[in-house]
Amino acid sequence: MSEDQSTVIAFLSAAESYGETAAVSRIDTHAAIVFLVGARAFKMKKAVKFPFLDFSTLALREAAVKREIAINRRYAPEIYLGALAVTRRADGVLALGGGLGFAGDGPPVEWLTVMNRFDEAATLDHLCSEGPLRPGVVADLAGAIARMQARAEWREFEPWIADLADYIEQNHTAFLADPALFPLEAAHRLRQVAQASHARIRDLLVERGRLGCIRLLHGDLHAGNVATIDGRPVPFDAIEFDDAIATGDLLYDSGFLIMDLVGRGQTAAANVLLWRLIIETARAAAFAAPEIDRASLLETVLKREAEGLAALPLFLMMRAAIRAKVTAAKLPYIEPHAARQGRAEARHYFQMAVRELEPLTPRLIAIGGLSGAGKSTLAANLAPLVGRAPGALHLRTDVLRKLLFGVGEFDRLGPEAYEPEVSPKIYRLMRETTRAALAAGWPVIVDAVASKPQERTAFADLAKADEIPFTGLWLEAASDTLEARVSSRERDASDADARVIAVQAGYDTGPMDWSVIDAGGAPEVTLAQARAVIGV
Repeated sequence: MSEDQSTVIAFLSAAESYGETAAVSRIDTHAAIVFLVGARAFKMKKAVKFPFLDFSTLALREAAVKREIAINRRYAPEIYLGALAVTRRADGVLALGGGLGFAGDGPPVEWLTVMNRFDEAATLDHLCSEGPLRPGVVADLAGAIARMQARAEWREFEPWIADLADYIEQNHTAFLADPALFPLEAAHRLRQVAQASHARIRDLLVERGRLGCIRLLHGDLHAGNVATIDGRPVPFDAIEFDDAIATGDLLYDSGFLIMDLVGRGQTAAANVLLWRLIIETARAAAFAAPEIDRASLLETVLKREAEGLAALPLFLMMRAAIRAKVTAAKLPYIEPHAARQGRAEARHYFQMAVRELEPLTPRLIAIGGLSGAGKSTLAANLAPLVGRAPGALHLRTDVLRKLLFGVGEFDRLGPEAYEPEVSPKIYRLMRETTRAALAAGWPVIVDAVASKPQERTAFADLAKADEIPFTGLWLEAASDTLEARVSSRERDASDADARVIAVQAGYDTGPMDWSVIDAGGAPEVTLAQARAVIGV
């Protein structure tokens, strides 16, 4: 630390300083100490200086605290209450003053960020350690992120693209300084491949910048910075000390969380987050501009975000490399046991960074079948297994239909949404988004009834045009099984019911050239059959 904060720390560790009687709990990070007392949390920035932040003087910490409040109220107004000074009275005694129910006077000797307390054991990183994240939680989080990003201010894109190249060099310098943690040969290779990737996608980043995809965003969106409040995931603790670090592409910002989930063994959740972010970004854009033809706008945004997947491997690599570098930079400031864990974590994320720039192989898998056959369940189970983590992009016609009609995913649509002229619009959205993702080098799983031969042929032709491997899977199950499944659904995008099953039973699906799978059994049995056909 650049300054001795021990007296302030002792003051903040005492319950009577807050007018409380219960004991004060304390959480330390590399750059802050959070004091938990009663219903509030009081965060003091440590007087430290890192290559990426400087809190070494009181003036810098005051500015950072006030900036932290301003930034984070955009994301989590229910958490951030305000800035509060620790003052020194005329008699030399420390006090809390300046509002929020405290009336101490005298000159400030420290500044605190005051927050409403939430369950610190229910942040996303803790939930990750308890088992697989529920898809519903991840979907809600994707919606929160997309709405947050939709409100963010646009930034100049050329400086950020240049900064991204600089980050590659900064990471390389940090890795070379610690060869015990980061093998030199791998560090040199990482830099070489990252530079080539940056050059290859530069035009894409420029185009995304022109379209407004580079904004002032959260900047530090990892699992530890997502709280759960009243069952809702709420991102908090955004970067406040450097707007340049908080600026980035939409996918670069959310890519941190995708990378973090993969790193925590939550690849299935990372996969859901990826495709949900694309859907929710389109939803936020379409609903924000209802005067524009929704189908056209949805196609534009979905295609834009699918094309952006060409940049995601570099973004994931950068996020893993930065996590490795920052973790290593914290090691001198933490106690020995934590430092041992930190070294293992730094190596883990460095190895992730190296893996993220291995070549991707695009492929298209289409899953068809009547309602209730288990298409979406199979697609969700299969997607994380296809290609490199986080896996294939999962696109579902039921979800696109709800987007097109501007309703919530679980709102039921009327008969007008299923008129003959509607399905071609849905399939067009599916095809154009798929085509863009495949062109970006990403594997895709499409999930649609596809009962008509021409619908199935269109998917096969889409892959054939670019010589991309294609596999079609047709799921079959007995009518009573289909009816039982659709009748038991809760909170699902599909509107199918028993009447729909009865109608579909009369469909003439024509010649079937896709691999037919008996989907009447348990989901894991269907998955095993599909994996055998696909070879994953």
